[in-house]
Amino acid sequence: MHPMKIIPYFYRASQRFEDDDITVTTLVTHDRFEVLRKLAVRYDGPLSVTIHLPFQPESTDLFPSALNDSITVLHSLVLRTPALSARADVHLVLSPYPRAFNAWRNIARLFARTGYVLLLDVDFAICTQWRTQVLDLLRKEDGEMARRMREGSVALVLPAFEYVKADEGRDQAGFPRDKSALLELVRGRKIAPFHASWALGHNSTDYKRFYGARKGEMYRVTTYQSAYEPYVIVKRDAGGWCDERFTGYGGNKAACLFEMYLSGVSFYVLSDHFLIHQSHPYEEAARKSERRYNRRVYADFKEEACLRRVYLIRFRDEGVLNTTRAHNVREECKKIRALAKLIPQVS
Repeated sequence: MHPMKIIPYFYRASQRFEDDDITVTTLVTHDRFEVLRKLAVRYDGPLSVTIHLPFQPESTDLFPSALNDSITVLHSLVLRTPALSARADVHLVLSPYPRAFNAWRNIARLFARTGYVLLLDVDFAICTQWRTQVLDLLRKEDGEMARRMREGSVALVLPAFEYVKADEGRDQAGFPRDKSALLELVRGRKIAPFHASWALGHNSTDYKRFYGARKGEMYRVTTYQSAYEPYVIVKRDAGGWCDERFTGYGGNKAACLFEMYLSGVSFYVLSDHFLIHQSHPYEEAARKSERRYNRRVYADFKEEACLRRVYLIRFRDEGVLNTTRAHNVREECKKIRALAKLIPQVS
């Protein structure tokens, strides 16, 4: 991924937050500044934002005009948006690579200044006040879920939705603000689970259970599969990081969650809260070719995550490979044909 110039804290938030707060980490391209502004206005907690600006390192001009223009626009945005200047740490990435999504995710997470993060794509609108509920949970000294969050063995899922008609999902101002309003739109078939055509990405959230869940309920994801890519609140250093070989569309976010799951993290769904995707056009030609490429990369990645990285060997050496802590890695890795016979040998 070189050359890539990273400038941490190009803008540093003026407001201070407690260590047990939750930072929204996200990534932004130079054409999505307005969506970032809306996110900052809507979320009342800290943000850690990676902004990618195209830059050709072989250029003899230290600050080409296009880059200069983008920085000028960004500066104006921060000055006129108190929510950004107060609560957002902005990290710049200057590189010629247009979609190094996982590298950008890692940067935002690495430089977050609180103990917990929400891993979010900037095009998703935060619709409910989940921060209050999660902070209350984290601050319960004797709560089992709080203990597991603090040790990094639980991630909280915010279910993702989108408008069925893309034109109706372009303006966040009309998005529902509570679950009852959401369910009314679901029943009217105006809103549906995000990317329903690619059910493997989000169906482990179990939307039917979400619709009928009691107020305040958190239920466990019990049917995990390796393409699952939810948006989660988790301890900042829990689980693995995002594998940076994934560039472009396809498999990138799922790879982040797969390593997190292998490390022993369990997913629990927040049944009162949700996110909604703000519709925007995609680069369809790039999506098609990059997804095809990343499918092949993902197969190799899963084998490496299971065997050639740390999880199986580390858990064996720690004497916990046959305990509940290593349940996820045992179950997922034995699904890989090339590894199925090796799992008993490692054990």
